[in-house]
Amino acid sequence: MSTSSTRLPEGRYGRFSDERADRTLRVVGAVLGALLLGLIGWFGYHYVAKNEISGELIRFEISEQSVQVHLEVHKDAGVAGYCTVRSQAEDGAEVGRADFRFDEDATRVDEVVTLRTTSQATSAELVGCHAE
Repeated sequence: MSTSSTRLPEGRYGRFSDERADRTLRVVGAVLGALLLGLIGWFGYHYVAKNEISGELIRFEISEQSVQVHLEVHKDAGVAGYCTVRSQAEDGAEVGRADFRFDEDATRVDEVVTLRTTSQATSAELVGCHAE
């Protein structure tokens, strides 16, 4: 009996093409990963550094047809903007929503505003603040 070789002919069936495809996939994956990280970083920087006004709802007092809302707003000097406040009834329906402008030059504004409601409210919420 003769022994037959199970070796494949050199250069005909190699791992060369597989190695090239693996390297290409690694390069494409690294480039796409770097682009994704750059995009996340850009959005994060834009959200944190470019946000020129922010607010905080300190407390609120409810009456029958309005809600007194104590807001503390932090902003850059000379920046004008507004904060949106909304109020909800016990069943979750929105009973009031208003924008309150802050045009002062101060960097910290501490103000109590009145939000009129269409019926008895149970909560008040600061939706957000935006610079103009």
